[in-house]
Amino acid sequence: MHKVVLLIGGNLGDRYVNICRAEEYLSAELQGVAKSSIYETAAWGGNSQGDFLNRVLLFETSKTPMEVLRFCQSVEQTLGRLRDLKWGNRTMDIDILYYDDEVLELPDLIIPHPFIRQRRFALVPLAELMPGFRHPVLQRTQAELLQDTADKTEVSKWHLPPE
Repeated sequence: MHKVVLLIGGNLGDRYVNICRAEEYLSAELQGVAKSSIYETAAWGGNSQGDFLNRVLLFETSKTPMEVLRFCQSVEQTLGRLRDLKWGNRTMDIDILYYDDEVLELPDLIIPHPFIRQRRFALVPLAELMPGFRHPVLQRTQAELLQDTADKTEVSKWHLPPE
């Protein structure tokens, strides 16, 4: 079995429900191992408005990286994702951050995710979930990458509002 680390999140619709539904769909074909807290972050990349909710999930799978990618894209589509604007608003975005400690560069998939060290919204939950895991290219732990990132965007733990 392979370990795959996913970052899920979105800023449209009921963000919490979308995260729960994404986890449910992903767990139908991937074996859940661990998950971070949910974090709220301002939009990143310049083409979206509204705060995002994000979470890192760790799964085990026998799927290949491309099979995981296709499956994640089908989950995004099921949850209403439209791919009309890079880094735009979305109901759900699922990024493969790591697949074991593999390094992979294909036209449609780069692992580890090429923007990890520039995205505090990915590094905060990664550092919570797996602080000692070393980036296979940079040879820095997730905690070290978080400490070193130039991204100063505020990332705060999100809690379900009281009823």
